[in-house]
Amino acid sequence: MKTISPIQSWINGKSVTATIFNLYPIGGELFKCARFYYALLDENMGVCASGNLDMTGEAYQAWGNNDEYAYTWSASPEVLNLTIIGDYVPPVPEKVEIPAETINSILADLRQDAPIDEIVTE
Repeated sequence: MKTISPIQSWINGKSVTATIFNLYPIGGELFKCARFYYALLDENMGVCASGNLDMTGEAYQAWGNNDEYAYTWSASPEVLNLTIIGDYVPPVPEKVEIPAETINSILADLRQDAPIDEIVTE
Protein backbone atom coordinates (compact mmCIF):
# COMPACT_ATOMS: atom_id res chain seq x y z
CA MET A 1 0.00 0.00 0.00
CA LYS A 2 1.06 3.56 -0.65
CA THR A 3 0.16 6.95 0.76
CA ILE A 4 -1.05 9.48 -1.79
CA SER A 5 -1.76 13.17 -1.93
CA PRO A 6 -5.35 13.54 -0.68
CA ILE A 7 -8.08 12.91 -3.25
CA GLN A 8 -11.64 14.11 -2.63
CA SER A 9 -14.53 11.83 -3.55
CA TRP A 10 -18.28 11.81 -3.03
CA ILE A 11 -20.01 8.75 -1.54
CA ASN A 12 -23.68 8.59 -0.55
CA GLY A 13 -23.98 12.35 -0.26
CA LYS A 14 -20.82 12.77 1.81
CA SER A 15 -17.41 14.11 0.90
CA VAL A 16 -14.61 11.64 1.68
CA THR A 17 -10.85 11.98 1.39
CA ALA A 18 -8.66 9.14 0.15
CA THR A 19 -5.06 9.13 1.36
CA ILE A 20 -4.13 5.46 0.85
CA PHE A 21 -3.74 3.57 -2.42
CA ASN A 22 -3.87 -0.21 -2.59
CA LEU A 23 -3.28 -2.37 -5.64
CA TYR A 24 -3.81 -6.14 -6.05
CA PRO A 25 -3.08 -8.32 -9.08
CA ILE A 26 -6.27 -10.25 -9.86
CA GLY A 27 -5.60 -11.89 -13.19
CA GLY A 28 -4.34 -11.52 -16.70
CA GLU A 29 -2.78 -13.55 -19.43
CA LEU A 30 0.90 -14.51 -19.33
CA PHE A 31 3.05 -12.52 -21.77
CA LYS A 32 0.06 -10.36 -22.76
CA CYS A 33 -1.66 -8.42 -19.93
CA ALA A 34 -2.26 -8.09 -16.22
CA ARG A 35 -5.44 -7.06 -14.42
CA PHE A 36 -5.36 -5.22 -11.09
CA TYR A 37 -7.96 -4.25 -8.51
CA TYR A 38 -7.28 -0.87 -6.96
CA ALA A 39 -8.82 0.87 -3.97
CA LEU A 40 -8.43 4.42 -2.74
CA LEU A 41 -8.91 4.34 1.03
CA ASP A 42 -9.49 6.88 3.76
CA GLU A 43 -7.48 6.92 7.00
CA ASN A 44 -9.90 4.36 8.53
CA MET A 45 -9.45 1.97 5.57
CA GLY A 46 -12.88 2.83 4.20
CA VAL A 47 -13.11 2.51 0.41
CA CYS A 48 -13.54 5.90 -1.28
CA ALA A 49 -13.16 4.61 -4.84
CA SER A 50 -12.22 1.30 -6.46
CA GLY A 51 -12.10 -0.49 -9.76
CA ASN A 52 -10.06 -2.65 -12.12
CA LEU A 53 -7.13 -1.69 -14.32
CA ASP A 54 -5.69 -3.58 -17.29
CA MET A 55 -1.97 -3.27 -18.01
CA THR A 56 -1.26 -4.16 -21.64
CA GLY A 57 1.17 -3.50 -24.47
CA GLU A 58 4.39 -1.60 -23.77
CA ALA A 59 3.43 -0.98 -20.13
CA TYR A 60 3.03 -4.73 -19.54
CA GLN A 61 6.29 -5.54 -21.36
CA ALA A 62 8.17 -3.00 -19.21
CA TRP A 63 6.78 -4.38 -15.94
CA GLY A 64 9.22 -7.26 -15.54
CA ASN A 65 9.35 -8.40 -11.91
CA ASN A 66 9.32 -4.96 -10.26
CA ASP A 67 6.07 -4.53 -8.33
CA GLU A 68 6.87 -0.86 -7.64
CA TYR A 69 6.48 -0.37 -11.40
CA ALA A 70 2.85 -1.54 -11.15
CA TYR A 71 2.14 1.15 -8.53
CA THR A 72 3.96 3.81 -10.57
CA TRP A 73 2.15 2.83 -13.76
CA SER A 74 -1.30 2.77 -12.15
CA ALA A 75 -0.74 6.14 -10.42
CA SER A 76 0.48 7.79 -13.64
CA PRO A 77 -1.47 10.68 -15.22
CA GLU A 78 -2.56 8.39 -18.06
CA VAL A 79 -4.17 5.89 -15.67
CA LEU A 80 -5.40 7.13 -12.23
CA ASN A 81 -3.53 10.44 -11.97
CA LEU A 82 -2.43 9.99 -8.34
CA THR A 83 0.62 11.37 -6.57
CA ILE A 84 2.32 8.70 -4.49
CA ILE A 85 4.08 10.27 -1.52
CA GLY A 86 5.39 7.17 0.25
CA ASP A 87 4.81 3.68 1.55
CA TYR A 88 1.84 3.20 3.85
CA VAL A 89 2.88 2.48 7.42
CA PRO A 90 -0.02 1.33 9.60
CA PRO A 91 -0.47 3.18 12.89
CA VAL A 92 0.91 1.49 15.98
CA PRO A 93 -1.82 0.84 18.55
CA GLU A 94 -1.48 2.73 21.78
CA LYS A 95 -0.07 0.54 24.54
CA VAL A 96 -2.55 -0.08 27.34
CA GLU A 97 -1.08 -0.46 30.78
CA ILE A 98 -3.02 -2.65 33.21
CA PRO A 99 -1.99 -2.04 36.81
CA ALA A 100 -0.45 -5.05 38.55
CA GLU A 101 -3.10 -4.79 41.29
CA THR A 102 -5.86 -5.30 38.73
CA ILE A 103 -4.16 -8.34 37.22
CA ASN A 104 -3.48 -9.82 40.66
CA SER A 105 -7.10 -9.21 41.68
CA ILE A 106 -8.40 -11.02 38.59
CA LEU A 107 -6.02 -13.92 39.09
CA ALA A 108 -6.92 -14.20 42.76
CA ASP A 109 -10.61 -14.51 41.86
CA LEU A 110 -9.99 -17.47 39.56
CA ARG A 111 -10.26 -20.92 41.01
CA GLN A 112 -7.84 -23.53 39.73
CA ASP A 113 -10.67 -26.04 39.22
CA ALA A 114 -13.21 -23.64 37.61
CA PRO A 115 -14.52 -24.63 34.16
CA ILE A 116 -13.38 -22.28 31.39
CA ASP A 117 -16.92 -21.04 30.62
CA GLU A 118 -17.31 -20.00 34.25
CA ILE A 119 -13.99 -18.15 34.17
CA VAL A 120 -14.83 -16.33 30.94
CA THR A 121 -18.32 -15.21 32.04
CA GLU A 122 -17.13 -13.84 35.37
